[in-house]
Formats: sequence, C-alpha cells, structure tokens
Amino acid sequence: MNGLTEKQAASRLSEYGSNTLAEKNKNSAVKIFAGQFRDVMVMILLGATVISVFLGEIYDAVTIIAIVFLNAVLGFIQEYKTEKTLEALASMTAPTAKVIRDSKTKTIPAKDIVPDDIIIFEAGDRIPADAMILECSGLFTDESMLNGESEPVSKTTGINNDKDNSLNRPCVVYSGTVVTRGNGKAVVIATGKNAQVGKISHMISESSNSQTPLQKRLGELGKIVALICIGVCIVVFLAGVLRGEPVFDMLMTGITIAIAAIPEGLPATVTIALALAVNRMLKVKALVNKLHSVETLGCASVICSDKTGTITENKMTVKHIYTDFCEFDISGTGHKISGEITLDGKSLNPKAYPTLIRLFECCVLCSTAEIESDGVFNTRQRGMLKSEKEWNVHGDPTETALLIAAAKGSITKEKLSGLRKISEVPFDSETKMMSVTYRNAASNDIIYAKGAPDVLINKCGYVDTKDGIKLLDKAYTEKIEKEISFLSKRGLRVLALAYRQEESEFVFSGLAAMSDPPREEAKEAIKKCSQAHIRTVMITGDHKETAAAIAKEAGLLRDKKAVTGEELDNMTDEQLDRNIDDYAVYARVSPSHKLRLVKAYKRKGNVVTMTGDGVNDAPAIKEADVGVAMGITGTDVAKQAADVVLLDDNFATLVSAVEQGRGIYANIRKFVRYLLSSNIGEVIVMFLGILMGFPMVLLPTQLLLVNLVTDGLPAIALGMEPCEKNIMKNHPRGINESFFSNGLLFKIILRGVLIGLSTLACFTVILRITHDVRMSRTAALVTLIFSQLIHVFECKSETKGILRINIFSNIKLVLAVIISLAVVLSAIYFPPAHIIFGTVALPKKIIFISVAFSIAIPILASFTFKKKNKQ
Repeated sequence: MNGLTEKQAASRLSEYGSNTLAEKNKNSAVKIFAGQFRDVMVMILLGATVISVFLGEIYDAVTIIAIVFLNAVLGFIQEYKTEKTLEALASMTAPTAKVIRDSKTKTIPAKDIVPDDIIIFEAGDRIPADAMILECSGLFTDESMLNGESEPVSKTTGINNDKDNSLNRPCVVYSGTVVTRGNGKAVVIATGKNAQVGKISHMISESSNSQTPLQKRLGELGKIVALICIGVCIVVFLAGVLRGEPVFDMLMTGITIAIAAIPEGLPATVTIALALAVNRMLKVKALVNKLHSVETLGCASVICSDKTGTITENKMTVKHIYTDFCEFDISGTGHKISGEITLDGKSLNPKAYPTLIRLFECCVLCSTAEIESDGVFNTRQRGMLKSEKEWNVHGDPTETALLIAAAKGSITKEKLSGLRKISEVPFDSETKMMSVTYRNAASNDIIYAKGAPDVLINKCGYVDTKDGIKLLDKAYTEKIEKEISFLSKRGLRVLALAYRQEESEFVFSGLAAMSDPPREEAKEAIKKCSQAHIRTVMITGDHKETAAAIAKEAGLLRDKKAVTGEELDNMTDEQLDRNIDDYAVYARVSPSHKLRLVKAYKRKGNVVTMTGDGVNDAPAIKEADVGVAMGITGTDVAKQAADVVLLDDNFATLVSAVEQGRGIYANIRKFVRYLLSSNIGEVIVMFLGILMGFPMVLLPTQLLLVNLVTDGLPAIALGMEPCEKNIMKNHPRGINESFFSNGLLFKIILRGVLIGLSTLACFTVILRITHDVRMSRTAALVTLIFSQLIHVFECKSETKGILRINIFSNIKLVLAVIISLAVVLSAIYFPPAHIIFGTVALPKKIIFISVAFSIAIPILASFTFKKKNKQ
C-alpha cells in the first residue's frame, strides 16, 4: 500500500512500455503528398504531359503540370490538416493521474503509469489504467465507452493479486472510464495496449481501408476517358492514313486531339469541391477526417445510431412525480431552466401541494450534486441556432435531474439553508439506497433517503398524504407498486423518496420517474431521414423497454420491432438477413453484435453509416462505409476509427452531413457533365475539321485558352452549388449505380456534339464570308467558349431547362462566368494577346453571328430534351 519506488517504476516502464494506446500508423507529409498522384485521371494527365513535351507543346505541358500540382496540394492540405486536428482532439483527454510512490501521493503523467502502481481517484477523475480495487467508498464509474450503457456501474473491492482485467468485473476499474461518484484506491494490473481500451485500439489500427463509392466512380470515369483518348487517336490516325496523309503526321495529330479530350481540370475541381464541402460541414459541427467520406455520406441508406447522447441528450430528466397518489407531469428537458409542473394537463402552484413540496425537499437534501443558473444551451432547430438558459450542473446525472425538477417547484438548496447536514450514507450496490441526516433549528434530526423502490418501500411504515401521514397498509402499497409497474413499462427509471424522524419508521414521500429524452432536433432529423428513404436504427446497450420507449418517442419504431442482443445470438446469419428489415431497435448489444449488424446491412446492399462514442463502438465504426464518432464524449479510439467526427454529438448534425453528401455528389455530376460536354465539343471541332480537310480550326494556344477559361473558375463555382430543395426526398443511390445513370451520358454526348457542330458551322460560315482563316478561328473560339459558358448554367439542374433555372442562386458561378468572359474579350480586343493566341479583333457583325451560333445550341438541346421526355 506504500506504492512502488521510483526505481521500480522506471524498471517496469522499461519492461512494459508507456501507458499509451496503439497509435494509428501515421503517414508522413511526403507520403500524404505522394498519395495524391495515385488517381487514374491524374496518371492520364501525367502521361499527357510527357506526350505534350515530346510534341513541343510546352504551354500545354506546363498547364497540365500546374493543374495536377494544384490538385495534389489541395488534397495534401486537407488530409494533413485532418491528421493535426485528430492529434489535437486526442490531447484533450486527462493527461495526469494520482499515484502513491515512495510512500507519497504524487501527480504524474498518465503515460508513465506502470503495472503495480497504486492509483488514487475520486469523482470526476478519468481512470488512467486497468486496476484492481483495493479500497473504495460509494464508488461508481461511467463505463459507457466500453459497455454502451448510460447508467454508472457500482464498484466493490477485489483481491490484491488478481490480475484478470476482463470486461464487466465489479472489482476492476478500466482505463478511460470516469468516476461519477465516490472515491477509491487500486493497484494497476494492465496498461497501454494490454488494457481493455488498448486491445480494441490495436484491433482498429490493424484494419484496412477500402475505396469510397466516389473513388470507384471516378476510377470508372478515368477509364472511360482513357478509352476515349485511345479511340480518338486510332480513328484520326486511320482516317488520315486512308486519305493519304503521312503516317507520322497523322499519329501526332491523333495524339494532339486525344490530349484535347482530357478534362485537365476534373481532378482539381473534384478535390476543391470536396474541400469546400468539408468546410461547409465544419460550420455545422461535423469534422471530416477523410475527404471522400463527404460524398459517401450522401449514399447512406442505413444509419445505425447510438442512443445515449446522439439521439438523446445524455441528460437525465425527471418527467413525472408521483406523490399523494397523484401523478404530476414536469415539462422541460435536460438541464434547461424552463419547465413547469402540471396535474391532469393543468398548470399549478406547487405550494398548494404540501406533499409535493416535501418530496422536492427530499430531492434537494438527499443529494451531493450542485446546480448553478448561469449557463446557456445552444441548439439547432430547423437550421436556426436557438439559445436557452440552462443549469450548470456538477455531480451525478440522476441527482442533478432531481435538483432541476425541484427547482421547477421553487425548491433549492439556498431555500433550505436553515438545515445543517450531520452525516451521509452513500449509495451502494448492496443497500440500493442513500440517506442523509440533517438537523433543524430545533435540534431535531431528520433523515432523508432515496433509492430503489422495492428496497425503500419495505423500509417505510407510513405514507405522506394531503390529509397527513397515514399508515402504509396493503391497499396503499398495492397502489404504489401498480404505479411503479406502470412507469417502468414506459421505459422510465423510477426512484423512491422517503424521510423519517429519529427512532421512527420512514414515511414514503413519493416516486420520481426519469429518462434521458430524445433531442428535439433528433426527432426532426429522423423524420427527415424517413422522407429521404434512409432507415435509421438505434443500437444501444440499454434495456429493451427503455430503448423501445425512447425510440417510440423519437419516431423510430412505428411499424418496426425491438430486439435484444440475446435474441440476435439465437439467430443464424441467414435468419438475421431475412428479418433485419423488421427491426428498428437493438438493445443490450455487445461490440460483436454491433459489428455483426453492420456486416448484415452491408450484405443486403446498403451503404451503412455507424455512429458511436465508445471503444466498444470502434470495430463497427471501422467496418461501416462511413464511421461517425462523437467529438465531445467520443474516445480517441472511436475518433481514430471514424471518417467523420460530430463536434456536438448531435444526430441532427449527422443528417445535415448526409444532405451535404448528397449535394456534393450532385455537384460533381454537374461539373463532370459540364467538363466532358465541353471537351467532347472541342474534340468534335478538331476531329471533323481534319476529316473535312479544313485548315486547323483552333490553334493549340486557343485550345489552351478554352481549357483555362472553361475548365477553371466556372467548373469550380459549379461545385459550390447549394443543395437542391428536394434533395432529401430522393432515394439514396445504389452502391453499384453508374456515375452516368439517369441519362447523364446521353446529355453529355448530345451537348458535346451540338457544341462541336455549332463551332464548326460558325467557322465555316465566317470563312465563306471573310475568307480570313484567322478571323474564322477567332469567331469559332468565341462560339465555343460562349456556348460552354451558357451550358454551365444548364448544368445547374438535371431536371429543369435553362429557362426554369434561377441563374442567380449561385452568385459565385455568375462571377466566374463574368471573369471568364472578360478573359475571352481581352484575348480578342487586347492587341498583345493577338500574338499569344493568334486572334484578331472581331467586328460587331461577326461577334453577333458567333454569339447567335452559341445561343442556338441550348434551343436545340431543349427541343431534343423535351422530345426525349415525351417519349
């Protein structure tokens, strides 16, 4: 009991290592940066760069390299910033612990704790290592990070030489858990990776990552682009050779046009769009660890959510008081100051009910918790930030709930300051009750008690009524037991309260029924998920009745059922797969159950999002398509395993993140549609121009200008489109759904062909009018760029024509188009630019013709679109 000596501690530290978790393999800055070049599209661009240099097109090569480098830098910044943010979150955990060394109590860094150290802890402390309890007084710990249960666990003393640190042992305190009540002294039996939290952390760090749906789709897109490039090169080469052109010249021409087909700006635009979405999500309190997870959230078809603190507030609330055989209702949730007491739906003055006042006095006096009325609670409802006054609380959640209920009845510790506390018998798992003795001004002692109803009622000889204190006979007892059963079946936790004078039996004062209620914003979010055809299921370690009651109140159960972990154990995987759609609540589950459920939902073809805060959630979080950890209550292990961290632990924030995910995928489709249509148009112009024997329609520098103007700002601005209003009323897209589903490929090809043909037509018309190749090229350049900039507004929606779109809903896009137009006009009317781009100043008549050809395209496209819809 005198603890280790410093010399012994140093020896054990050398033998067992530091008391830290198995860290996730950290990527160096160089490795993170190099990882940005593994994308298929980026590899195609790098190949195009080499070919451009070989062909002498230095401008093209420099531009492509600049775009690839920009893409790599943006991706690197986001990933590196995330690594640093996780490190900062990890550092928020308690870094010190109290130990006895050399017979003295010392505070040392938790990482220096070693086996056989004697540690000391009290309420509020975080346990630094797994340890066998040697001494304790009224000790309770919050083990929800390991077992998923919201209720604190009662602890007892163990045997000094017992080294078993398996889960759910009442004589062991576990690393990372928090002391909620009492104090104790224990000998360390496992540290670091050997502690329970360390074992799970190690298992998580060994897991591998798979590609997200977006990465798979972009890989598919890259392959399609590569095939197009090869196809164009072969066709041009064969066409030229058959016409008698030199073989080498046609090979070079084919390669040049193939390079024009590559959407150079696509990888950078995707990265920028994802990075901007990450910043938008951060504003609504969701930190994205992995860039592509933003979009994967949008695929979610099943959300497996933890109950405590995510769907609920993780703040116990007294909902009902039963005294004098009447059930009083108490409004208000959590720690909010607002709330009133009603009876049969009618407001009342608590002072008119003496038994109610005496029960509240018992709630306040039989407590070690404290509340202060200077807090502010922020909540987000219907997208608006709402502030409410709330109590600052200190102490056990159950006791603070009782104090807040009493405060709503105008009973506080300050108003009872005339009573002096004499002694206290703390709650423990054997007596299942707590009692406190007070002395009044007349020197009379009064004992106030609270505890499990079945225990405390047996100690009561009387009952408090409006007609005075009555004998607690069989009829009264049956009435009380009936009420206890009624409240318990509603998923409420019931406590009994009583008081007595010295040398007399306890007087039954009443019952307090409490729960951890669903967040108001979580109810709205669950409804929103239902409208978005996303299934929300609750997975919790709590009892089935409690979980079902909360789920019903949150709007989860409806036509679904609740099932326990024990019932899951009796099902085969085939039976689970058959019945899984019938369940919305999973109660009394273990980490292995959570992992099994995630795998089962994935087998059914779902994209699964799993939320959690404890170490017990980490394996399932890692297995899910998108793992979501809690930022406030979440453990380091859960945060390491997660793709997204909810900084406010709020289910509504997760649903907002899903909406952003859907929006970002829609935006990626929009600018892919835009970029590919534009590039197909450029290929058509060059390809048909060569086949028809025209002079080169556009010069390489002019193609470069087109790519700079149209692949740049407008495409990025299109990626910043706000989410469409009905986006959360659509079905989630299938995990195997093609990137070009719902006719997107048809729209891209059609628009690309029309852009190419109109540009070629403009070139032909102007050439016949002026017989000036340079002016014809400039006019064709104007038609090409103007038609692409008009098309960017068409790409704002896949279901509406340009005349039905609000073009000002995204001001950044309007500004990007204005800047692009200014660049084009500078290239035409700024004399020094004529040398660089081979352009000439166009007369008004020619400009009018060029713009007319550009405007003709959306008219033709709209006609074709309407005709196709009618069919």
